[in-house]
Amino acid sequence: MTEVLVLGPGCSKCKETYRVVERVIAENHLDVKLSKIEDIAEMMSYNIMTTPAVVVDGTVKIKGHVPTADEVKKALGI
Repeated sequence: MTEVLVLGPGCSKCKETYRVVERVIAENHLDVKLSKIEDIAEMMSYNIMTTPAVVVDGTVKIKGHVPTADEVKKALGI
């Protein structure tokens, strides 16, 4: 199972990023564990300076903007 994390402090862009990722997962019937990380210390462990960020299996794939559905699909390898 793939693990996807959306990193962000809870701003509107972070919430929208979570919705985009959630929608891609649902529309493609993917076996993915999706979590949201709002803890600053945990976010910093990924060496990101801008949020929102999308982490797939421990690797930062998208950061600094709300991704499109196509960007999320590419990050997930579909």
